[in-house]
Amino acid sequence: MQPYRNWTAAMIEAIFPKDKQANYEAYGYSAAIRSGGFLFISGQVGVDDAGEALADPAKQFARAFDNLGKVLEAAGLDFSRIVDITSFHVDMYDHFDCFAAAKQKVFPAPPYPNWTAVGVVNLADPALLLEIKATARLFE
Repeated sequence: MQPYRNWTAAMIEAIFPKDKQANYEAYGYSAAIRSGGFLFISGQVGVDDAGEALADPAKQFARAFDNLGKVLEAAGLDFSRIVDITSFHVDMYDHFDCFAAAKQKVFPAPPYPNWTAVGVVNLADPALLLEIKATARLFE
């Protein structure tokens, strides 16, 4: 058994996509945290570069995955490193097939990551239909 370790700030690192750190700092959170062999990615949504939610569900879901990909890229990773996803859905039953199609484009073949889908009443912006939170492994 290893002795207790005092985890310090030096053992964690905040990750931000290029030119997006100010957006996260405005609300006091990180896009992702690198710690303990994993990257813990905050919820990503389908907004454009101006922060506006895309109206079309298919485009919004694809953009949420694109935004997730930008966080992975900022950490030097790609979708193959994701081991766990939690997705939060407004109107899950109406949009589930559309979401599944977007997810299939990002994860086209096994092994697929763990996935938990949660239905919610709403998200931070009434126009948002989806938020994706993920965990990725840092090492092979």
